[in-house]
Amino acid sequence: MTDGDDSDGRGTDSPDTDRPVLEIRNLTIELPRKADRRYAVKDVSLSLRRGEILCIVGESGSGKSVMTSAVMNAVPPGLTITSGEILFNGRDVLGFSEEELRQMRGARIAMIYQEPMAALNPAMRVGKQVDEVFQFHRPEIAAADRKAQTLALFEQMHLPTPARIYDSYPHQISGGQCQRVVIAMALACKPDVLIADEPTTALDVTTQRQILSLIAELKGIYDNGTLFITHDFGVVADIADRVAVMCWGEIVEEGPAEQVLMHPRVDYTRMLVDAMPALETARQPDLGRDDPPIMDVRSLHKVYSDGSREVHALNDASFVLRRGETLAVVGESGSGKSTLAKALIRLTEPTEGTVFIHERDFLALGGRDLQTARREIQMIFQDPFGSLNPSHRVGRIITRGPILMGVGKEEARERALELLELVGLSRDAYDRYPRNFSGGQRQRIGIARALSMEPDVVIADESVSALDLSVQKQVLRLIDDLQRRLDTAIIFITHDLRVAAQISDYITVMEKGVMVEYGTAEEVFSAPKHPYTRMLLDAAPGRDWHPPRLDPQEAERIIAETAEARR
Repeated sequence: MTDGDDSDGRGTDSPDTDRPVLEIRNLTIELPRKADRRYAVKDVSLSLRRGEILCIVGESGSGKSVMTSAVMNAVPPGLTITSGEILFNGRDVLGFSEEELRQMRGARIAMIYQEPMAALNPAMRVGKQVDEVFQFHRPEIAAADRKAQTLALFEQMHLPTPARIYDSYPHQISGGQCQRVVIAMALACKPDVLIADEPTTALDVTTQRQILSLIAELKGIYDNGTLFITHDFGVVADIADRVAVMCWGEIVEEGPAEQVLMHPRVDYTRMLVDAMPALETARQPDLGRDDPPIMDVRSLHKVYSDGSREVHALNDASFVLRRGETLAVVGESGSGKSTLAKALIRLTEPTEGTVFIHERDFLALGGRDLQTARREIQMIFQDPFGSLNPSHRVGRIITRGPILMGVGKEEARERALELLELVGLSRDAYDRYPRNFSGGQRQRIGIARALSMEPDVVIADESVSALDLSVQKQVLRLIDDLQRRLDTAIIFITHDLRVAAQISDYITVMEKGVMVEYGTAEEVFSAPKHPYTRMLLDAAPGRDWHPPRLDPQEAERIIAETAEARR
């Protein structure tokens, strides 16, 4: 296949509008020996037509990204395509020469990557990066025309002041603007197929909404077929024409979006749909309590200064929290959520303010008093992979804190074994390494480590955001169950309003370091007072979708059977 010099850059092949622009037929991709299963992709068949968005949905390890890498004939090293065809406008991509692949990639089949900052060269102005696409695939276009077409693309991407963006470096524009530049690069040569690999996962919810709307708008303009990879059924509800659900390398269900979202046929899809948190509150605090708060935060500030200017990362944060209550702290990137968490636990020192725990000012403590008081407030970190030392066994990870605080080794060991059972792991996990566990199991270990200190307050910083939906549901249920048993107060940091609705008694919404709204979860969700809160609620993916729910026992049965099948 050799691209011609036609005006739109599609090449000399004239696609037959009656046939799919892309067909995957009986594709099988084998994993290396000693992998957890034999096939990354097993006997997959799919088709994609122009003007259609096909969402490929599945959990981590389902084979979504491997399958779409095969569409570009670029499977990762160590994987082997053992059978199948991938027909692009009727020709098998797997048989293309290197020159044909070079001409196809980026021009006829283009990719939008998950992390926009990683997809752009930090040392090159973004306009020149789009210009490079034209230089490579459309060398007949003059330099002045290339710039004009790039600026026109930026205008089409709804980027503000395209000329300024053209001359900016990636770090000088926002994450959402970077993603729009990446989309412009992908669409520069008007591809027939657009592959979007989790393109909104790294974005704030309001930016995510804008990008999803943009992709839906552009499919009508460019008339391309879009393969949209995601794990989020809320995104599917907003954007999909058709849906294919993958589980361990196989397509287990496929159909129109309405059918898959509202009437899923197979148990695995029903489990995933059921795991999508509802945008409805699940808890109501006792407003008549008069017991003293376990934590009382007053006028907490954190100011960063470089000598020439000051940034108020946290501005006058105040709240109280009692035993057994959960406060969800919600906001987008840069809102001050994590700064608040770090200031409360003194991973960063606040500029001013007080944090009373049991009526003692935690911020005023030092030396051994501070070391002893740290037992009372612990953190569950966001990344279950990066927060556990890979060279230490689970037992050492959980017992190290109590032993440093003076607990005897045998007592700490027995307590760790009890905690492993409490978080749903077996006692033999004690002698294993973190690498022997899944992401959800590692997060359970992180929870056990935090609870090993018998804290009164636990800060969970985006502790379920890295987990698959089904695992997220289990961990949220576990946290809720443990809180009821141990009567612990929890500060739950999240950007996901659906998660906040499930776990919280109270919610505070943060914007630019300020708590712009505070109230019970019911008050905030049913009658938000601040425009920023209303904007976040309106931007929640799948806001108007009400997924069908499983009976709890039925859900547990499916989860157990799925886990057993994987083993």
